[in-house]
Amino acid sequence: MFDLVISGGTVVDGTGAAPFPADVAVRDGRIVEVRPGIDAAAAERLDATGCVVTPGFVDVHTHYDGQVTWDDLLEPSSSHGVTTVAAGNCGVGFAPVRPGQQGWLVQLMEGVEDIPGTSLHEGIQWAWESFPQYLDALEGRRWSMDVATFVPHGAVRAYVMGERGAANEAATADDAAAMARLVQESIEAGAFGFSTSRTFGHKARDGRPVPGTYAAVDELLTIARGVRAGGGGLLEFALGTITPEDEHPLDEVRLVGELAEATGLPATWLLLQTRPDPTGWRRQLDTSLSLAARGVPITAQVAGRPFGVLLGFPTYHPFSRRPTYRRLAATLPSDELIAELLRPAIREAILAEADTEPIPNAPGEGVAELVALNLDRLYTLGDDVDYEPGPERSVAAIAAARGVDPLRLVYELCCEHDGRNLLLLPFFGYADGDHSALYEMLTSPGTVLGLADGGAHCRLVCDASQPTTMLTHWIRDRVRGPKIDLATAVKRQTSETAALIGLTDRGRVASGLRADLNVVDLDGLRLHRPHAVDDLPAGGRRLLQQATGYVATVVAGAVTRRNGVDTGARPGRLLRRH
Repeated sequence: MFDLVISGGTVVDGTGAAPFPADVAVRDGRIVEVRPGIDAAAAERLDATGCVVTPGFVDVHTHYDGQVTWDDLLEPSSSHGVTTVAAGNCGVGFAPVRPGQQGWLVQLMEGVEDIPGTSLHEGIQWAWESFPQYLDALEGRRWSMDVATFVPHGAVRAYVMGERGAANEAATADDAAAMARLVQESIEAGAFGFSTSRTFGHKARDGRPVPGTYAAVDELLTIARGVRAGGGGLLEFALGTITPEDEHPLDEVRLVGELAEATGLPATWLLLQTRPDPTGWRRQLDTSLSLAARGVPITAQVAGRPFGVLLGFPTYHPFSRRPTYRRLAATLPSDELIAELLRPAIREAILAEADTEPIPNAPGEGVAELVALNLDRLYTLGDDVDYEPGPERSVAAIAAARGVDPLRLVYELCCEHDGRNLLLLPFFGYADGDHSALYEMLTSPGTVLGLADGGAHCRLVCDASQPTTMLTHWIRDRVRGPKIDLATAVKRQTSETAALIGLTDRGRVASGLRADLNVVDLDGLRLHRPHAVDDLPAGGRRLLQQATGYVATVVAGAVTRRNGVDTGARPGRLLRRH
């Protein structure tokens, strides 16, 4: 007898092979048969007629490091077919940590990944000092999906070097050796690799770059050898791709290749298209591909849609420095504030006012200037929630067509959907005004899908819904360029991502593998509008984005979601690499 049989579906097995009709039988958390006509008895049968059956999605780039300590559901990712996540990316995390240093790590994460510090302070119950102790603390928790971790350079450097590490002073040979020992013991305890950030835009709340941003080759090589000594793992790099210098990003890619070649460890780095240098990503990718052709284990990590911010009354907007808005926001809860902003008299009062002086370090204080400089890049998402809007959907174009002031139009657009409408301002991956660069990245043999950033930038984006974008926009709905075939879109976020972090027991629908699966009604699959909720600890705000069309998500043979609704099953565990 089987525990579960998924019958009547079309299997997209994650290998890139053509879809085929088959039933899938599960026993003891494993796939045991994949063939048509499985008629044997089962404790549960799922009818997948008219649906596709895929492996569960493996998201290699999240920032759930804090959230996993208090939340067992792990939304938004669990709403979009994700069954395994990797946290600890970009060199930031919460272990190791010296007693009394916890607040410093919180402000580092808050600055880099825009997670409310009050929520982190309230939610995290610190029960560790070392990274192995952090893993032990997670060991007893249960989630809706499996969780893997990377050991973060920022925390390691601050632990070893103290203020010198936080200030990005050069590491001595003894410092580097001490960091390597910590990383080695972290890998031995089960970490899947090591992450670091060399991105100048990654700064703590105190304004300083992430520890390790300027780390020398010797420091990085010593640490990488610690990874190898611990049993190996992935090296993850957030590179300095937002700098305008043409050659520097190429040097950074070569650095990643040098470390991968010297140690034999696989390395991945984050590839983004920028507006100052809209073709520079090609030079970077070509450099990476040349290294890979020589046998260097290097892979660029790319996104499935543009990275930017969502602006509106529930998040940030260009009216927050107007006196009337400040007066209302100082006393009213969110719902009452939005109700007031919808009143015509309040709208006219705010639009007639000039900005007051900014409040130092207050969130959203620079949005007015940002919007003014990007009216031609600020778009309506529309009822179809389109992340590839044409130029006619920009605020500048709509304002010109209507003959209205652009800022007044922004206010009016923010008022739509009962004051909860959000406008898209893409920063990366949209320099051409379409997805042409993203398409080239996604179809390159030298890339892997990542950058969904689950748990991060939670008040400004909800890119953890990227798996659904891959199955709607890229295979079905895109009209402004070529699509991606279904088998490839599934492979990109299953077997390929699993292999990147060294997981061989999942990512494919095949006998003997872990029963992490999705049953998806592709015709009915829809991505809904992002919306704000205040459900983080201490009432912190985040954006969620739901999808319709996931008939079921299965983790280790247990159905965790049915028709988009959480079942309460928590089969997810901490993954240890060894």
